Amino acid sequence: MRIGTWNLAGRWTPEHLGFIQGLRCDVLLLTEVRGDVAVPGMQCHATTEHMAEDRWWAAVLAPELMPLPDPHGASASALVDDLKVCSTVLPWRASGGDAPWKGGDTGHRAANAVARIVESRPEVWGGDWNTSLEGRDWVGTRRGRAAVVDATRELGLAVHTSAAPHRDTDQRAIDHVAVPEEWLLTRVDHVVAAVEGRYLSDHDAYVVETDPATVRA
Repeated sequence: MRIGTWNLAGRWTPEHLGFIQGLRCDVLLLTEVRGDVAVPGMQCHATTEHMAEDRWWAAVLAPELMPLPDPHGASASALVDDLKVCSTVLPWRASGGDAPWKGGDTGHRAANAVARIVESRPEVWGGDWNTSLEGRDWVGTRRGRAAVVDATRELGLAVHTSAAPHRDTDQRAIDHVAVPEEWLLTRVDHVVAAVEGRYLSDHDAYVVETDPATVRA
């Protein structure tokens, strides 16, 4: 199973579609998703709340899915092949305190959002967490990182993108894919989101390939 995440930055063109199709994903956890995003052969379920006009916070895409209630305003959830899948945006340092965030600062807002997600018990969770889980974090906070680490531990998930590079070479990825710890990991890909040297988004894509049928020794 190939599970990918990408922050579209509210953009959508035929080049974006071609890039996504080139990822060859079975499940997509997209963030900052414009209303006209459509991938042939895939259904799309997005958050009820919008982050901007004609831009959803997050969406889950798969060949077949059953929409589930949003665990948090910036998280979309769906049932895919009997797996509860969640795509999330977590707050960043300059995101402010407006809805859907709750809390006096970025760290508390992240922790509050993560707590709602943990309550929904996703089995696959990813998206733009705005948090590096290794090394220095230029976007998130220590409290936010701790909340994510605790959450994935409680949910029994492994974040295989933790060591993946960010487009900026001095930090690790802030976009992540987490899957059950027992799933056999095949590979992790950091895919630069560019066509002919032109970036399609301010984020790159990440793909985790796993074998759910094979338990890791």
